[in-house]
Amino acid sequence: MSNGLTGYLGPKGTYSEIAAKKMCAGDEKVAYPSFYTLFAALSNGEINAAVIPIENTLNGAVTQNLDLLQAAENIHACAACALEIDHRLITLKGADKKEIRNIYSHAQALGQCAKYLAENFPAAQLFETPSTADCIGKIKNLSDAGIIGAHCLKEGFELSPYNISDEKNNFTQFLLLKRGAPEEDAVSDRIFFSVTCRHRVGALVELLNVLKDGGINMTEIESRPIKNRTGEFRFFMETEGDYSDLKVKAVLKKLAETAHSFKLIGCYKSGLPK
Repeated sequence: MSNGLTGYLGPKGTYSEIAAKKMCAGDEKVAYPSFYTLFAALSNGEINAAVIPIENTLNGAVTQNLDLLQAAENIHACAACALEIDHRLITLKGADKKEIRNIYSHAQALGQCAKYLAENFPAAQLFETPSTADCIGKIKNLSDAGIIGAHCLKEGFELSPYNISDEKNNFTQFLLLKRGAPEEDAVSDRIFFSVTCRHRVGALVELLNVLKDGGINMTEIESRPIKNRTGEFRFFMETEGDYSDLKVKAVLKKLAETAHSFKLIGCYKSGLPK
């Protein structure tokens, strides 16, 4: 039974679409051209849920989405999943790899294949596209190529016979977003939030000690510059913890009191491979 509409970064064939199908099998899927339009659609009620990539094991955090999560109001992450990424070089049939001059793909894919591209196509120009699947539309000549998922082969094109990621153990974690705040009894093993520190010596250590003293293990920390406040940073943190546990809530409350600012972004079961 369908629960509604789930949005993802399109077009069809992106890893985001695969993640959306995995996490929201019963929903109708809607493609959006950018993360900005995807967040806007969720905020204004055009869709019931949205799926976004948040971190890659090679390239780290998808920083644009961290910023959008921070800016979004009344949206939370409620589930996570990880997809194994299998990047392939795509060309027109009959293309000579020695003649490739232009390579198109999403910035994350270009970064995840940077060593391969430098070694095999040192003279090629790299062009960013809104998604990996979008690169097909850019391949017009035998000198053009793209980086795309192994599942995206189309008639008239051919894929490299192997994964071209610089590291083959390559996963991207996706979050499922919904409107509202987490349910108070939401069961989780991960909690995701952002904090800023008070401007004094040892302020970050104070925050980390709140987690330490509360027996909560931090699994991820990422810093992002605060817009219009030069030299100041916001920290995005993921920790272990069951949000339904009152002891965990007490630690989060103390963390919020110690920090200059605190925002709960979501709680969920980890989607990363064991």
